[in-house]
Amino acid sequence: MENKEYRVLLYYHYVTIENPEEFAQEHLEYCKNLGVLGRILIAHEGINGTLSGTVEQTEQYMAHMKEDPRFTDMVYKIDEEDEHAFKKIKVRHRPELVTLRLEDDVNPLELTGKYYSPKEFQEAMQQEDTVIIDARNDYEYAVGHFKNAILPDINTFKELPEWIRDNREKFEGKKILTYCTGGIRCEKFSGWLRKEGFEDVAQLHGGIVTYGKDPEVQGKDWDGQCYVFDERLIVPVNRVEPTVVGKDYYTGEPCERFVNCGNPECNKKILCSEENEHKHLRACSHECRVHERNRYVTEHGLTEEEVKERLAVLV
Repeated sequence: MENKEYRVLLYYHYVTIENPEEFAQEHLEYCKNLGVLGRILIAHEGINGTLSGTVEQTEQYMAHMKEDPRFTDMVYKIDEEDEHAFKKIKVRHRPELVTLRLEDDVNPLELTGKYYSPKEFQEAMQQEDTVIIDARNDYEYAVGHFKNAILPDINTFKELPEWIRDNREKFEGKKILTYCTGGIRCEKFSGWLRKEGFEDVAQLHGGIVTYGKDPEVQGKDWDGQCYVFDERLIVPVNRVEPTVVGKDYYTGEPCERFVNCGNPECNKKILCSEENEHKHLRACSHECRVHERNRYVTEHGLTEEEVKERLAVLV
């Protein structure tokens, strides 16, 4: 198979970083000089990043990070690609690597759920009295998820603890399995679950991305694709029996194409075909279609009369 020129690195590491704002600035300059692109978050509790670059650039980046005692053991999930997966490089300081905003924060280095390998996770999913909790957002779940996984009725990750408390009876006495894209959200979430008194808690070590690459499991029992936070948007997981679970927002037909609602004040991620994007002015509702700043209307230079004509068809 032909070697590809670019790579995408997905990684995180919980470790104490003194002066994280200063480190973020220094790391941004390093990345700019190296020529890699991506999105990296720096917090007092560690680092979380996805970046793309040539094979040479990514090798140099990993070697550079390995020289720092704080990141020597950091694990990278690597995808080979034909081009960059980002348009810019952003390195930003954040209070948390994942936004839970707990009153009493959880340190994954001190408390977290059991780590399950892909094979262990797959076997555990088949056991009785087991519940599988998806720790991601609704639009991520919409395009792909584990069979029988529960999607909490929330809009953001920080709402997850309250939802668990409100639905505690569903999980009492059960074995709880949780998963996310690369593993970082589950590090804290599984630790929080244990702190809340749930005794049998395990997380998919390395996340969905690792599960899809495992040579033995090969992504079995995963339906659809995996949403990723770069220009690719989705990547395959199930190498044995790939399926499409995403549904067009407007018609319900099978779909794996994401767009953002044209209304910048909404910006909701929706699945839709190119035909329906044009038909509905890339908007999730009538209010968003007629919004004065609808980006689809601006990008396509539609006149007021042309907008009215398209809206008339939808009535």
